[in-house]
Formats: sequence, C-alpha cells, structure tokens
Amino acid sequence: MTFRERIVIDNNVPVSRLLLPASVPAEAVSKAIAVGQLLISEATLGELADVLSRPRFDAYVSVEDRQKFLRLLDRVAEMVPVTYTIRACRDAKDDKILELAVNGAADLIVTGDKDLLTMNPFQGIPIVTPAAYLNRQNPSMLQ
Repeated sequence: MTFRERIVIDNNVPVSRLLLPASVPAEAVSKAIAVGQLLISEATLGELADVLSRPRFDAYVSVEDRQKFLRLLDRVAEMVPVTYTIRACRDAKDDKILELAVNGAADLIVTGDKDLLTMNPFQGIPIVTPAAYLNRQNPSMLQ
C-alpha cells in the first residue's frame, strides 16, 4: 500500500491556480491531487465556492470553469467533519484551515497566508508555501 500524504490546501492556493494555470500554486495543487489525499470541510469548500462566485473573477476564469473546478475538488478530496473547534490564529478566518488539519489528521498544510505560515508547525503539522511543498521529498518514496 502506498502512503498518501493527507494535505490541507488553503483556499488562496487553488484561487491562484485558477487565475494563473502555469504558476507555482497551480503546480502545487496538481501535485497534491496526484500524490496526496486532499482534505476539505464544509467550511473550506463553502468559502472557496463563495470566493469563486465573485464577479471580479469573470474577466479571468469563466463561471463554467470555476464550477467545474469545484466539482473536481469535491470528487477528489475527502470531506472531513469538523468536531473539534480551534481558536488559535491571529486572523480568526484562518482557524477553519487549522480545524480541518487537526480534525482530518493532516500531514501538511499548504498556504501562501503569512498568518498561517508563522504558526509552522501547528500541533506537529508542518505549514509550508506552495514552493516549499513542490521542493519536498515525496513521503511515499521514502516507504
């Protein structure tokens, strides 16, 4: 059996992926889907859907492509029920990422958010940038 890292990707990363398909965040999302197990919660998926529904994205990505991306994410990611609440981040809106990571027994959080990056590691869970994630050795190769 191959080990698949359990990964929480903060919503700023897939938004960057949609806006800049050839970017480092886009590569990080692709890698996470290919070799890891993405984790989402109702709160993180709802926030992403809300952000992607904003009219300001219309000039960059079609509504259809944004909806397609959300459906793909819903299919490939594991929905994690959040039963343990966390209030630890300087920006309270980021607590949902920490909650997802802890409740989902995540191995890693990938984010571009400085408020989360300054908390690395959180309860033993590394918090890294998309670039740092791309440069990490794949844990499944270490088995």
